[in-house]
Amino acid sequence: MENEDELNKKIEELDQQIQDALQNENTLFSSDIKLLETQIEEKLENVYENTDIQEIEQYKKDINSAMNKKAKIASTLATNGSYVQQLIEQRSGYENQVNSNSKYVYSNKSGIISYKVDDLESKLTVGDFSYLNKQLLESLNLKTGQIIASNNSKAKIVNNFNCYVACISKSDEAKNSKVGDNIKLRLPNSAEVPVEIVYKADEEKNETLLVFELKESVESLINYRKIAFDVIWWSNSGLKVPNKAIQYEGNIAYIIRNRAGYEEKIYVKVLRQNDNYSIVENYSTQELQEAGVDTSSMDSKKSISVYDEIVMKK
Repeated sequence: MENEDELNKKIEELDQQIQDALQNENTLFSSDIKLLETQIEEKLENVYENTDIQEIEQYKKDINSAMNKKAKIASTLATNGSYVQQLIEQRSGYENQVNSNSKYVYSNKSGIISYKVDDLESKLTVGDFSYLNKQLLESLNLKTGQIIASNNSKAKIVNNFNCYVACISKSDEAKNSKVGDNIKLRLPNSAEVPVEIVYKADEEKNETLLVFELKESVESLINYRKIAFDVIWWSNSGLKVPNKAIQYEGNIAYIIRNRAGYEEKIYVKVLRQNDNYSIVENYSTQELQEAGVDTSSMDSKKSISVYDEIVMKK
């Protein structure tokens, strides 16, 4: 006996054959067919715009039902109606086999039904992550960005919108992080989402295993088991300036700007700094006064801006 996946594949092939047969017809279709075509187009638009798995599955069922009705009506109008009717009867036979093999399964938990099942659900469990390690993750042989195929014979209940992402890192930030830290991840769709570190473990070769919990943009991840992402340990908005251009007057940083050959001092607030560059922004007049800078001799507060030419220290 053929399994459900094989039967569904044959049904899809027959749907295509029926559509091809009808497209080759010059028959003037009835108003009922035109109404069904409009309904199919509307349902397709709903599928494209929706992210709710349960609603999408219902739309797909509605579309299949409307296409079947359209084919039955068209077969009575088409010149090759007997051939189309034969295809429809064959499709109905396969559909009856699928339905006869189906059984109702009731869950004791509520949630959204997902057919994205890859048999790793029992291996990659949530809650206690102590079973995770680099060797286990590598043994899964997952490909980055590979989409989980929909399963016609298996399903799972999704009862929350939390997602957990694990990674192995060699960075100092990962080593110095701790459970409960809140940072951000940049996902493959370029969205930056807040996450919390919920598990941390030391690996060999100075590597760190981290598990992040995220509650946003989960709908963009449910199709994958392995993704590429960036960990954003900190972020600041400002101007990127070479450290060699920054000088100090006491504890106050400043740069020298060259504009049309005239050099002038501009105080800047250093937000972040690494070995080569700093992220800076301008001080307000009040901040300069609070820092002890005499602003009375300033005609106006100077500000650094994009594309300014600055002088590097020798």
